[in-house]
Amino acid sequence: MLHHPIQSVPVRTTQRACEVAWFSDLCGEDTEFLSVRDPARSTFAHCRTIALKADQLGFNNLLLPTSYMVGQEVIPFAGGVAPDLTQISLLTAIRCGELHPPMLARTLASLDHMLQGRLTINIINSDLPGYREDANFRYQRCAETIQILKQAWTQDRIEHDGPVYGKISLDTAPVRPYQQNGGPLLYFGGTSDGARDVCARYCDVFLMWPESEEMLYANMQDVAERADRLGRTIDFGLRIHVIVRETEAEARAWSTHIMSKFDPVRGAALKNASQSSWSLGVKRQNELRQMADSDGFVEPLLWTDIGKARSGAGGALVGSADQIVEKINRYMDMGMRSFIFSGYPLIEEADYFASLVLPKLPTISLSVQQGRRPQT
Repeated sequence: MLHHPIQSVPVRTTQRACEVAWFSDLCGEDTEFLSVRDPARSTFAHCRTIALKADQLGFNNLLLPTSYMVGQEVIPFAGGVAPDLTQISLLTAIRCGELHPPMLARTLASLDHMLQGRLTINIINSDLPGYREDANFRYQRCAETIQILKQAWTQDRIEHDGPVYGKISLDTAPVRPYQQNGGPLLYFGGTSDGARDVCARYCDVFLMWPESEEMLYANMQDVAERADRLGRTIDFGLRIHVIVRETEAEARAWSTHIMSKFDPVRGAALKNASQSSWSLGVKRQNELRQMADSDGFVEPLLWTDIGKARSGAGGALVGSADQIVEKINRYMDMGMRSFIFSGYPLIEEADYFASLVLPKLPTISLSVQQGRRPQT
């Protein structure tokens, strides 16, 4: 672990505070026992209940994932729940290449108006479902998509000419978002050089998956330096699971409980069904798990066994309320300004986190902080 005093990397949001998000698993992985699917938890009604609960509990944002799996797809789901939400933002995952960028800009602008500016975007650069695509092509497609979105939301015209989408010349009146000063914030995660370059050049928040403090800090330094060379600063975020109770013993007992029905073959099948299962980021998660002790901990509080049954974020913070708050504060000292938490099962764990941890954190909305959301 890093030693005190921890020096923050350069960040856009200099205020020492954080945006705290929860997660509604639209992809059918909400469960009480890892590797055991619960079809009742992937319905629209259940995922909507998670969103309403997170809104009621005071979370700042809610990540909505996208994947070619049984469950709900992100844009129609977001549009379906938008009228029922009062204060929470929706962090909608958008895979580049699935929609023609000008129509994507129009779709997201419409959603931004439905939410009255409470929209943030998680840019996904993975292969399209059914394909294994050249990485350089994906980075180029991703870059062009973001370029077109930014023109659509900040200029009077889209004037684009690139190798993926060719020449596009359009008036931007049909795609104006509700938010100002650049439109919805763009969150982006990736491990490769190409992904980090895209984030440093175009995006607002670099999202990471669970790793040791040293590894996370090195990632942040690298991306901050890339952004600085382009005359930019960005913020940093962490997507991680959490188990929090009054005591560490209770939290560890729940980690044992959710693994009590774990089946390695079934877990591997569920994990490999994800589009991200072969990504460099998931490989790093797998390597991290090899460094863990016999209980699955790679450093105090950081438990990695979740990665045995799911792709993507493969670790969790496990501890007492005081321990979890202290850990989040260490992350904020490093420069993190956004956290996306989740737990198994989602509704029950949201209650624990909201009662034991959320009131002890200095929370903000990054969109409000950065002047994107109009006051009236």
